[in-house]
Amino acid sequence: MRSGGWRTFAPRVAGYAVLALLVACSNTPQQSATHTGEAMVAASDPLAVDAGLEMLRAGGSAIDAAIAVELTLGLVEPESSGVGGGGFLIHYSGDGAAIDAYDGREWAPAGATPDMFLQDGKALPFELAQASGKSIGTPALIPMLKLAHEEHGKLPWPKLFEPAIRLAENGFVVGPRLSKSLSDFQAVLDADSQARSIYLDAAGKPWPQGHVLKNPEYARSLRAIAADGPGVLTRGAIAEGIVAAARRQPRAGTLTVEDLQAFKPRRLDPLCAPYRIYRVCTMPSPSSANAMLSILGLYERARPQPDGPRNVQDWAAYVWASRLSYVDRDHYMADDRFVTAPTKELIAPAYLDARAKLIELSKGPPTIPVGTPAGDALRNKWGSEAMQEHGTTHLSVVDHDGNAVSLTATIESEYGSHRMAGGFWLNNQLTDFSLEPVVGGKPVANAVAPRKAPRSSMSPSVITDKQGKLVMVAGSMGGSTIIASVSRTIIGVLDWRQTPQEAVGTGAIFARTPDISFEASRMPKEMVDALRGLGWRMTADGLYSGTHVILVTPQGLIGGADPREEGKAVALPAQR
Repeated sequence: MRSGGWRTFAPRVAGYAVLALLVACSNTPQQSATHTGEAMVAASDPLAVDAGLEMLRAGGSAIDAAIAVELTLGLVEPESSGVGGGGFLIHYSGDGAAIDAYDGREWAPAGATPDMFLQDGKALPFELAQASGKSIGTPALIPMLKLAHEEHGKLPWPKLFEPAIRLAENGFVVGPRLSKSLSDFQAVLDADSQARSIYLDAAGKPWPQGHVLKNPEYARSLRAIAADGPGVLTRGAIAEGIVAAARRQPRAGTLTVEDLQAFKPRRLDPLCAPYRIYRVCTMPSPSSANAMLSILGLYERARPQPDGPRNVQDWAAYVWASRLSYVDRDHYMADDRFVTAPTKELIAPAYLDARAKLIELSKGPPTIPVGTPAGDALRNKWGSEAMQEHGTTHLSVVDHDGNAVSLTATIESEYGSHRMAGGFWLNNQLTDFSLEPVVGGKPVANAVAPRKAPRSSMSPSVITDKQGKLVMVAGSMGGSTIIASVSRTIIGVLDWRQTPQEAVGTGAIFARTPDISFEASRMPKEMVDALRGLGWRMTADGLYSGTHVILVTPQGLIGGADPREEGKAVALPAQR
């Protein structure tokens, strides 16, 4: 295993500092990284990583490995993602440097209404909105993965299911993270009959760390999907179970089998923007990953010669860039099939130039105005909202042929809607809509509508040089903090001379609102005090991330697995 230890691998990466770390201080063009034939998987659980490596050893592609990883994560990390949820995927083709974006974001049912999360004219408390049938969107992950596999897979579709089915039937050892999650959410598990039978013992206690946990119902669902494809989620017993769970009281939703059948995954053009001598490609709408690109663009303008994470000016620039980007994101971004979303306008060079003029590194701002990328008419059309979001998982893969996958998958909050079907948790993705359709007397762009996808923060990303050669694969979990985690990690590796492992472990700062959250356990006190001295309102928070990175260098692949989780980044040698 190589998880990015700079000193451990110094002999192999001796020439790497000039190649792929900080190049902003030099006018020398970057030497293109040449893929060495190695392969790597980075994800949040060792068993899931092993499933991906199994596919790569069998001659599978990056897509094959990613699917096996995610199916296993749905079993061993059930609180975060799975068959009952959705996701976004970025694919990089090693043979021609083509980049594709795959949209697997859930849709609201046809019966959804803008006011469905209101009670007596006020938004339902988030906990009630989440734990309900109202929050369940059409499961979209499997159809998206099938589409990506049809276009980029090498192994047969059923083979990708073998590791997860084997673990579900034979059992896997409950680790510390899952053990804590089961304990923390015992009441949630007890409230669902299927969850109770899987995760609690006869006395109603959560299975402890070290217990061999089995999920035969999940195995049956995977066998059906492996044999017959995504269609088994839109007709028959599994589909009927999904609908029954969604329409169950209290707070029943309107999901129907027809809604399940209506959803269609999409292959889209990625959203790309330059960053110094690189090109960063991520998801377009319904993701708001353009905010991640905006942070990078504004940071580049504020710090043309960055110094590193020990410099308060670098952090001040990052906080400023985050505040400016999140304000615009919360105001404008939504599913562009339904609203006019200035996705590209918010990252246009001229617009970022104008926004960057607001940045004063010597002080923090009292307020941040919404920008006008498409003119005052669009700005005045929408009301701004800044809901908090949760959940999710991320995995990164590079295969032996230089193909790469960045996949972020989610059921939204921990254990989704708190309802199960077919051995998997159903998402509460519809709470990513604004719970209030009108704010400040104006309609909200991200309001609920039938067959509309809720706005997402998921930012799976692929970074290349300007010749299209793969440099880095990155992404994270964490709800709306994903935008911050991914941008901070990219800056860490490309600007701050950090290894991938150092970058993913760096203390988090989340500047979505005027109260700037920071990860007290990892952010140095002197840096927090210095930012406070500039006028920023700093608040300690239990920020969490699950960022997984693969860096391509001429000497080999270097991985980073978020230390806040139990994952790993493992490389396979070049095939002979």
